[in-house]
Amino acid sequence: MIKKILFLVSSGVLVPLSVSFAALTACPVSGPCVTSILPMIHGVEMAAGLIFGGVAVISFLVAGVLFLSSHGEPEKIKQARAAVYWGVAGVIVGILAFSIIAIVISILT
Repeated sequence: MIKKILFLVSSGVLVPLSVSFAALTACPVSGPCVTSILPMIHGVEMAAGLIFGGVAVISFLVAGVLFLSSHGEPEKIKQARAAVYWGVAGVIVGILAFSIIAIVISILT
């Protein structure tokens, strides 16, 4: 399981870097040429924002369904509260991640 997680994280980091370096060095004779990495960072940030927002909405919907289907059972209520807790924690981590990206972009410009 840890090997799978390590593979996904490393591929999530290495693939965009290799693509960005390839785009920076291989410019076609005609057509647009990428001369800065900032537009690429912005594009990745926008895509990640859409994915992050979708996952956040889905996690809170799942937590709501868990609350509604608990029927007062303490164990199910505990599970639903944990889902809300981890959903909020995920939103906080996502906001911090986007803040770091904004800081890096502001330093690079």
